[in-house]
Amino acid sequence: QVLLVESGGGLVQPGGSLNASCEASGRSLRWDTLGWIRQAPGREPEFVIAISWISGDTYFADSVKGRFTISKNNAKKTVYLQMNDLRPEDTAIYHCAMYDIGYYTAPSSYKHWGQGIQVTVSS
Repeated sequence: QVLLVESGGGLVQPGGSLNASCEASGRSLRWDTLGWIRQAPGREPEFVIAISWISGDTYFADSVKGRFTISKNNAKKTVYLQMNDLRPEDTAIYHCAMYDIGYYTAPSSYKHWGQGIQVTVSS
């Protein structure tokens, strides 16, 4: 069983930056892919970005291309999300999640979601 714990996020004005991290515990990571799924009030979950633990390959939604990046620290079993040029439509709860099966860009392909962190972009 894997436990994912997020930290970071917060409130920022449009155009600003925030970062977040997700620490995994419970077992080692090797063939796993960890990602971020966000959900805004009244909306369906939306895939944001993900990274393969073994290869470092990344996957991202078109909506965050060029603005969000993801990285990892193998020793700390931690994934980092850097969010730049934030927009009001980025406002959501961001969940760290582990890929299970299916398309990398489909929220339903992820299991073991963390509790989530709030990201609010507002002037």
